[in-house]
Amino acid sequence: MQGTVTCGSWIRRPENLNLVVLGKSSRKRESASRSVLEIFSFDPQTSSLSNSPQVTYVFEETEGEPVTIAVHPSGDDFVCSTSKGGCKLLELSGQETNLKLLAKELPPLQDAGPQNCMAFSVDGSKFATGGVDGLVRILKWPSLLIILDEAKAHNSVRDMDFSLDSEFLASTSTDGAARIWKAEDGLAVATLTRNSDEKIELCRFSKDGTKPFLFCAVQKGDKAVTSVYDISTWKKIGYKRLLRKPAAIMSISLDGKYLALGSKDGDVCVAEVKTMEVSHLSRRLHLGTCITSLEFCPSQRVVLTTSNEWGAVVTKLNVPADWKEWQIYLVLVGLFLASAVAFYIFFQKSDSFWKFPLGRDQPGRPKFEILDPQYSEDAFGPLDM
Repeated sequence: MQGTVTCGSWIRRPENLNLVVLGKSSRKRESASRSVLEIFSFDPQTSSLSNSPQVTYVFEETEGEPVTIAVHPSGDDFVCSTSKGGCKLLELSGQETNLKLLAKELPPLQDAGPQNCMAFSVDGSKFATGGVDGLVRILKWPSLLIILDEAKAHNSVRDMDFSLDSEFLASTSTDGAARIWKAEDGLAVATLTRNSDEKIELCRFSKDGTKPFLFCAVQKGDKAVTSVYDISTWKKIGYKRLLRKPAAIMSISLDGKYLALGSKDGDVCVAEVKTMEVSHLSRRLHLGTCITSLEFCPSQRVVLTTSNEWGAVVTKLNVPADWKEWQIYLVLVGLFLASAVAFYIFFQKSDSFWKFPLGRDQPGRPKFEILDPQYSEDAFGPLDM
């Protein structure tokens, strides 16, 4: 799917239905065509998008082109930042074959200017934006009450992400700084330490629920590394060279098992978080072009990537298959049946009265004589005292 895709994201709908929303602008500046948002269906069997969009929204000429998209965890609505018109809320309704988009204004962000990044908290109760002008905002969702409106947060915001428990927001700057905010009240918690030759560019919190880490893509001199910070102390505990070239974007899977990095020349690498070893590498996926969007499919080992030159690409990852729920139940049923058969064989082969196996030299249980039916336990009858 080549073209003028500027951004993209997955939309998780009920019953494991996944959609993809793409922002598109006119390739030629002199063209009269306007920017659009298009939603495509996803086929998990072929790992591909539908040939034509299910629904399209057309921007006004004054709004410019879509810059970035953030989808609410419910999949019912998403926010799109534009280059000229601030942020716009779009509500999604209907079934896959009859989708509808309803555009709404976001008063606190209507004239906010272009945003480099936006994010919803994992629980969907908060929404954050990071502006080109360096302003960081945190709002309650859906009331849009402002929690944080920090104009001097950064020189220009580069990236941001909420922690799994929705307690913290991490943000990075184009000048290499990174800050941590308390999502509930907007207080600044920490500034990540770095050496003079280090620039912290991208950030993602761990999402597997067991490892409280913050992963950061760091440019260390002429080397690109992925640093790991302990979120209990906000101190760096180590780093690993994964992509081995400057990263343009970072993403982590919904279950937290995989971390992905996209390069500025079109490569994508996916590492297993548990081992921090590269599990999948796609070279020249977007040949010679900076990757603008990188996101894991909510229910498949598939990633969506976009670039201005090559459009949207859906890639099936070459990683070990996950156990399906029905496979786990099948194994449990098999173990139960195997245990039942083993117990039955054990019971039938045992030759004691109580059906327990006898030792090699252990005498068998003595046989009981069949007594006369008229036999009484009181053989002597009543006694005269």
